[in-house]
Amino acid sequence: MFEEDNGDKEDVKLLAVYQKATEIVDLVVKIAEVIEDELNNQSKSTENEIALQLLSDMLGNAYILPVKISGAHGVDLYDLKMENAALIRKAARELSTNCIGLEIFGVKKSLAYLQILRDEIDLFRVEFAEWVNTFNAWDYIIDRWGLFNPPGVNYDDHDPDDGIPFNPDDLNGLG
Repeated sequence: MFEEDNGDKEDVKLLAVYQKATEIVDLVVKIAEVIEDELNNQSKSTENEIALQLLSDMLGNAYILPVKISGAHGVDLYDLKMENAALIRKAARELSTNCIGLEIFGVKKSLAYLQILRDEIDLFRVEFAEWVNTFNAWDYIIDRWGLFNPPGVNYDDHDPDDGIPFNPDDLNGLG
């Protein structure tokens, strides 16, 4: 019934921002394994349990990056792209915050790995900003929540499409 449109869209896996995101996922997985071993060799404590929870949060935040990049890449509407971008930014910033938490809650031997992750996040930030600059702000529908409208478009603006009459009978014979 519907034909799949593989048109002009570049494969998301070829995007530099996606590749950097998957590198961060791989790095976080390896760091989590090392830190988990470090924590398991220490006596059980509340600090260890918090650190383990931080590791779990880090993995979740890392996995969000490529998933939301794919989501943003798969749509054309500016507000949907920006919504995904906001979630990516939040996850990347939380990864950095998780590193601080791990340092506070007793991870000592793996501090160098956490700095490597911070450096990679900073490189990702640049790729991310360049990628967001490619979003077409004028391919939009009005975001009635007011968060992701292009400059000069307000949540309560009149939608020019509202005046277009719609007759479902006009669709007959199109399929």
